[in-house]
Amino acid sequence: MNIHSKIIALLCLALPSAAAAQEPQAAGPAEVELPPIVVQSRAFEAARNAIAPALGASRYEIDRAAIATLPQGENARLTDVLLQAPGVVQEAFGDLHVRGDHRNLQYRLNGVLLPEAISGFSQLFDARALRSVSLITGALPAQFGYRTAGIVDMVLRSGVEDAGGAVSLYGGSFGTLQPGFNYGGMAGPVEYFASLSGLASDRGFENPTRGPDGIHNETRQVRGLMQVAVPVGETTRLSFIAGTVQARYQVPNTPGLVPEFTAFGQSSFDSARLNARQVQRSSFAILAAQHAAGEVDLQLSAFLRSSSVRYRPDGLGDILFDGFASAVRRESLAYGLQGDAAWRVAEAHTLRGGLFLSADTTRSATDSTVLPLDGLGGTFDAPFGIRERSRSEQLLYGLYAQDEWRLAESLTLNLGARFDVVAGTLEASQLSPRANLVWQPDEATTVALGYANYFTPPPAELLGRVDIPRYLGTTLEPSTLRADPVKAERSHYLNLGVRRRFGESLTLGVEAYARTVRDMQDLGQFGRAYIFSPYNYAKGRAYGVEFTADWREGPWRLYGNLSISRSEGKGLVSNQYFWTAEELAQVQRKWVRTDHDQLLTGSAGASYEAWEGGTLSASLVYGSGMRRGFANSQVMTPYATVNLGLSQRLTLPDGGEWTFRVDILNLFDRAYLLRDGTGIGVGAPQYGMRRGFFAGISRAI
Repeated sequence: MNIHSKIIALLCLALPSAAAAQEPQAAGPAEVELPPIVVQSRAFEAARNAIAPALGASRYEIDRAAIATLPQGENARLTDVLLQAPGVVQEAFGDLHVRGDHRNLQYRLNGVLLPEAISGFSQLFDARALRSVSLITGALPAQFGYRTAGIVDMVLRSGVEDAGGAVSLYGGSFGTLQPGFNYGGMAGPVEYFASLSGLASDRGFENPTRGPDGIHNETRQVRGLMQVAVPVGETTRLSFIAGTVQARYQVPNTPGLVPEFTAFGQSSFDSARLNARQVQRSSFAILAAQHAAGEVDLQLSAFLRSSSVRYRPDGLGDILFDGFASAVRRESLAYGLQGDAAWRVAEAHTLRGGLFLSADTTRSATDSTVLPLDGLGGTFDAPFGIRERSRSEQLLYGLYAQDEWRLAESLTLNLGARFDVVAGTLEASQLSPRANLVWQPDEATTVALGYANYFTPPPAELLGRVDIPRYLGTTLEPSTLRADPVKAERSHYLNLGVRRRFGESLTLGVEAYARTVRDMQDLGQFGRAYIFSPYNYAKGRAYGVEFTADWREGPWRLYGNLSISRSEGKGLVSNQYFWTAEELAQVQRKWVRTDHDQLLTGSAGASYEAWEGGTLSASLVYGSGMRRGFANSQVMTPYATVNLGLSQRLTLPDGGEWTFRVDILNLFDRAYLLRDGTGIGVGAPQYGMRRGFFAGISRAI
């Protein structure tokens, strides 16, 4: 059996589980003769997808066409694209929460897991480089480990499918200027694709004030991505992928604050003139070898990721307002290997297995200027420095195996397990069974039931140690003098989903999930630096239900998602010094809502190809509000934002293909708070973006 016949057989075997995807597959166009290199490239892509399919988990895919019809189109951040998926809660700093979890997202690029960066990977990718992005949630099969709230599965554009390129310029409100470039093609048998974009804006982080314009909030960013793939014979392909983002931020200010401390003989300072800054860098490289021969598919990948964050305070201003000023530097280097294989043993059985090895070294440096306490509730004007350095290492080892077993024509069972070990700062391990059952009573209906046991090690890139005694008697003395190490999270996850297609246009779905957790991990921003720190609740629970709808008819596409979710924890077993004694007592005796918990989350959108080359689009994001107040006992005000977009493709007299677009974000200029500065681990008030007008132009090359 040649590679192309074998690919067809594998795809047929995967049909029952693939039906759990968000969209039904429409009939394709009549077969046309394709160049051999295109056929081979597509065969390799299909083989790679067959190695690690979703197999009963919930997959919500946003393909290239859907990205192009969103307001902002390919100029949108990855975060903005993912907000259109069900169960995704908007957070400040470009972070996301999925199904009641804080971050805990796994980013996979062309099937390879990327260790998470200190500042998250959402800032590294923009939509122009992606052919599709899928959010996989629910009871995940055994090939997915470590970060399990959701899998952000990205497929890059390629030189075969996306030959040619474009140059673009996009900008508008808040001093936004965003140039972009992408190009792909073939050089003999080698296919390549590259993208490069920049961003200059007066709105880097979320504003701490209600007004549309922030104070001291500029950002300058550049990001690039490249992919090269070359076949080695008919059965092997080598790929190299690399990307980077370099970002500089001013930390936004709140005017009118009154200093609470005296330092260096000064007690007055204009808070609008604070000059804190933060620099974030992240880069990665992947070298992958894929082999497809007979009934076996293999992919072996080596990866490297470097990430750093540096926060520079306003030395005098921070001391006068906070009582201390801390310069923070954190650097993380991770590298490792990932191997995945699929073997079609028989008509009813496909075995899959793999391994994952990684090493992560994180270095932290904090230089703090503090004031001594006078014992009477005040301080002495005698600033002095405290220097702290730490280094943490974390090794991950993982193995998995699973059997996709077709019990009947309409019934598929996927059984598997993975064994994971974390060593270094933390020593822990777990054998995690997984099971997914997919039933298709007819072509239009899919029912999926899944169970997963998860093992989530602490985020190595965020780990650090603190020497509490060094801060006693200073303005950095914590109210709780305890800092137990962060633990691995262990959970049981149950998911039930039903999806039904009505006619050729409408698809409806509903999913319910529940998880119980031991040592539930959460993150918080403690201090002025925009860096998260982890901690554990002794136990946690999260449960919810998601509703999805998608309708496509001619030039129209309408979709909508609504999620109901609850997430809560009890007890605190690590990094207790972040909390006040009152908060700690409260959470020890009763369940509290996690800071990122949001009861109702919704998204919706519409697009209409109104005329030749012209598309009108709209999107909506709704949130009932995350938590606030003492021990997260209160809730933020609900909000909804509406975005509009208009794009037009034209062929101008110069023979070039041009695309013009106009977008309005937050159409009704709703001033809404994501955070109000209260609650557990919330550093400052954070307002969502006010109304903005943007326009762009791009030319195909």
